[in-house]
Amino acid sequence: MAPSDDDSNPKPSLPRLSRRDFFTGAGASALTATLVQSTAQAAASAPPVLGPDPSALSLTINGRAVTVQADPGTTLAELLRNHLGMTGTKIGCDRGACSACTVWLDGEVAASCMTLAFDARGRKVTTIEGLARGDELHPVQRAFVENDALQCGFCTPGMVMSCAALVERNPKCTLEDVKQAVSGHLCRCGTYPNVFKATLAAAKAGGKTKGNS
Repeated sequence: MAPSDDDSNPKPSLPRLSRRDFFTGAGASALTATLVQSTAQAAASAPPVLGPDPSALSLTINGRAVTVQADPGTTLAELLRNHLGMTGTKIGCDRGACSACTVWLDGEVAASCMTLAFDARGRKVTTIEGLARGDELHPVQRAFVENDALQCGFCTPGMVMSCAALVERNPKCTLEDVKQAVSGHLCRCGTYPNVFKATLAAAKAGGKTKGNS
């Protein structure tokens, strides 16, 4: 018996697909796959998000490793004074204009009130407490005492840190170099002449002693 032309189970009709439709669809699929992969890679390589709660922070301060819990918005000056009790670093203007908060980061002067504590990770922080070696004052500290280069003393730690950095960097510094080094420091007592004298005396004595950085 010949097969009937009447097909009781017709095959489903496939949609008509042009070359343009095919390549458009293939391109969209590839783009989607690329975006998914890029998003996954970005998420894997992104730094961890800190805050708003306090996070663990490890720093090297005056040659000593310390770990504290700190809010990500904490400045280095606040951390030193409020978390670690290192009140030698002063906060004057709290906006980087008076330099009373000067510390060293890797041997370079920095305004600690303008530096986030978390940005000091991996760097050597030196404060006024770490400048001396035990009972032996840094030559600039000693020269400040011998030349009466302080009055109320509030700006003195920052002044000493900047002048000591200068002497460490340039033992043959001139008066102009000293003036430049303290040009960002404000002293309402007007001790500048004796600060200049003390710094030049320390330099002349060849005073170059690295603190506990």
